[in-house]
Amino acid sequence: MKRWFVRLLLVAVVGFCMVVAVSWWSDRAAGDSSLRAGETSADLVARGGYLAKLGDCAACHSIAGQPDFSGGLRMVTPIGAIYSSNITPNKEHGIGNYTLADFDRALRFGVAEGHTLYPAMPFTSYYNTTPDDVAALYAYFRHGVAPAAVPNRRNEIPFPLSMRWPLTYWRWLFAPRPAPFVPPPGADPVLAKGAYFVDGLGHCGECHTPRGIAMQVKAGSASAGANYLGGGIVDNLFAPSLRNDAVGSIADWSEQDVAAFLQRGTNAAGIAFGSMSDVIVHSTQYMTDDDARAAARYLKSIGVTSNPAIRFAYDETSRARLKEGDASWRGAQLYLDNCAACHRPDGKGYEGVFPSLAGNPIVQASDPLSLIAIVMDGSTTARTKTTPAQFTMPAFAWRLSNLDVADVVTFIRTSWGNAAGPVNVPQVEAHSAVSLHAHKSE
Repeated sequence: MKRWFVRLLLVAVVGFCMVVAVSWWSDRAAGDSSLRAGETSADLVARGGYLAKLGDCAACHSIAGQPDFSGGLRMVTPIGAIYSSNITPNKEHGIGNYTLADFDRALRFGVAEGHTLYPAMPFTSYYNTTPDDVAALYAYFRHGVAPAAVPNRRNEIPFPLSMRWPLTYWRWLFAPRPAPFVPPPGADPVLAKGAYFVDGLGHCGECHTPRGIAMQVKAGSASAGANYLGGGIVDNLFAPSLRNDAVGSIADWSEQDVAAFLQRGTNAAGIAFGSMSDVIVHSTQYMTDDDARAAARYLKSIGVTSNPAIRFAYDETSRARLKEGDASWRGAQLYLDNCAACHRPDGKGYEGVFPSLAGNPIVQASDPLSLIAIVMDGSTTARTKTTPAQFTMPAFAWRLSNLDVADVVTFIRTSWGNAAGPVNVPQVEAHSAVSLHAHKSE
């Protein structure tokens, strides 16, 4: 019996060592070692700076009170907290010793310094970046960013979850094979440009696509199926569907609406909130008109349907009942007491200041999580170069009970033609529990 146990243990140890050795070899073999940096010009650095904005690099690698791109952002994951790294050209703490091949390996392959990166770094989207754009980004981070001697913070992931080698197998299973973007033959050049941004550097799917049991994005492009941009959970919020084949999506938005939202953080139908506000502030407000239009056209091409059931049609019933002084149905009085002053009894709000609730994709989303969060926690509009004024919706968790929140959210989701489902108290309690846990972990 002992002899069999020893043999079994030996096989297990040898097998484990082989698995670790394969992952070690794979991480060091990843990437294209033939890449060599060419001549750097001011135009190349400027192009890289623009691409860094499109890739939203500052949102994760810059924090208040520290030099730009010096890292330190704390990100809570199911296995513990990780901190973004210093990506300035500092040689001790940053990427000052990286070759172009090293930079490409980290950006598109998700491998740095011999180990697979945590997929909080969206290399699963950056995989399609073209060689010219990789070179421009490299030039920017080498010559357009000031080196900062800020040490990287140690991740707060307990052993054995802190071992990196299993990430290699995650990468093999779930990360796309890196390949520069090539538009299909005969493709509309505007659509192709939009696809390159949305599927790639824009990494829209990282938030707006549902994730699987291994936290992998379920679809990485429009060709991968109906999950792509179908909506996902991020930061205890629901990032809504960006498809055109579902209620609670951008189906009722025009190309111009989408482009305006990307550049301004607001349009006639809604206002950015949560982490999308950060995306607007750090990234998409800097898009050129052509790039914003391309992204909008591509998004509007995803899941196109002629089904009229997904279109919003305003219903006068709720407005008329409130105008007549009838607030007898669920949540109506709470809405009048707490919301109507800004969003109006007709639910149409004031464009660019207080968003319309009638037909709003967030209101009609299949998951009410974001609407619950906004009511309880409040929200502040993004400040951009074209929308310098900020407006704040206060938090109502201090004055409304969980039942009150469920009732008023239900009213909003079922009035003026909104056809979303009602909300119950357990859904509100679930948001409160997650928010409390996140607050304690900070």
